Amino acid sequence: MIPPKPRSRPDKASLWQHLRMFRRDILSSQPARLYRAWMAEFRTPFFRSYLCNDPALVARILTERPDDFPKSNRIREGLAPLLGNSVFVTNGEIWKRQRRIIDPAFEGGRLRDTFPAMVAAGAAGVARLTPGLVEIEEEMSHAAADVIFRTLFSIPIEHQIAAEVFREFRTYQRSQPLLNIAAFLPLPSWMPRLHKRRTLASAAIIRSLIARLCAMRAAEIAAGTAPDDLATKIMTTPDPVSGQTFSTEEMIDQVAIFFLAGHETSASALSWALYLLAIFPAVQDRVAAEAASLSEKPTFPELSKLKYTRDVFREVLRLYPPVPMMVRENLCPEEMRGRNVARGAQIVLSPWHLHRHERLWPRPDEFDPDRWQTEENRACARDAYLPFSAGPRVCTGAGFAMVEGPLLLAMLVKAWRFQPVAGRDPVPVAHLTVRAKEGIWLNLHRR
Repeated sequence: MIPPKPRSRPDKASLWQHLRMFRRDILSSQPARLYRAWMAEFRTPFFRSYLCNDPALVARILTERPDDFPKSNRIREGLAPLLGNSVFVTNGEIWKRQRRIIDPAFEGGRLRDTFPAMVAAGAAGVARLTPGLVEIEEEMSHAAADVIFRTLFSIPIEHQIAAEVFREFRTYQRSQPLLNIAAFLPLPSWMPRLHKRRTLASAAIIRSLIARLCAMRAAEIAAGTAPDDLATKIMTTPDPVSGQTFSTEEMIDQVAIFFLAGHETSASALSWALYLLAIFPAVQDRVAAEAASLSEKPTFPELSKLKYTRDVFREVLRLYPPVPMMVRENLCPEEMRGRNVARGAQIVLSPWHLHRHERLWPRPDEFDPDRWQTEENRACARDAYLPFSAGPRVCTGAGFAMVEGPLLLAMLVKAWRFQPVAGRDPVPVAHLTVRAKEGIWLNLHRR
């Protein structure tokens, strides 16, 4: 059985047709040939875009010369109302300073400290589920948001402000396309960015709520009563170069991206994981058998028992990478596979296509967690596996996600059996992350 994959558009489409499809859903707007191409060029009247699947080019852009390929400001156009100048959208010295302050909070030892909060969120997520028909994306969004609030601010999702942020973010998500129309047009900086009114309103509400959380935490830090969580660590860590900490506005930007990236991406991955386990019951049984060895409140060392579950989660990230595409911009002329790429071109790196590339992976569209124990697959992964990007801009929370994902998956499967619903196969689409067009519906039964 081949898991769901979007239909590809015809190889030939007009610019207007492509832009309309692209804005509606990036995945289905791409031609099938991109799953076997090393490089492809897309022309608009205003700029040229190059999708690069060649592992050598990916390495050049992400790891060998990352400063020559900063993040494209075209992606920033759509997310700026919520994210401001967060670490997700900045470049150069601003980004480097932000990473110097943020990275220590996510070092290995800190993951052990956040583990009890993850377990508590996982237990709450298990308890919220009910037997019968369940839309699992909504449930996993709730669980992933709970993880973020417990680890970042030591508050559960039921906390009034946390609940308000979560509810408003659902509104924001439904109104915000991955790319704003300004990403395609050369608009001057003074011109309005054509955001939907509802999108702007939701972003403003979310940021005001985050500002309240940050102000409360700043007061606790000043009083010496702040809990030792991620927010405290980030707010009190000075930049080792300048000695300065984040300002209040900077902290709001960073919390916004922690919530967006940490909650949206995990929810996407966990939802697809549970769907795949539902349609591959033998795999689900192996995860359940492994999860049965966990204690009622798992401890950090028990993660070592979840080897197969971890491989399942890796395979889910391969087939359904939460962030399907990344866009960079080259600062100087480049030669790529015999093509002259002018300065300012948009360079697209697509985990979605790399992870399913027909020349790089054996049986690329098949769900096979066992592939992660073969040397052949490990070689493929070194060349073409980017669920968290790579190089200096690798996701700060990659280690966090690889603890959270297998842990919650094991806790959920230990308590519940997941089964597919006939006639309701999900269709992957790209919104802020890879989601299902009409949700992921599963039947749940207690174990």
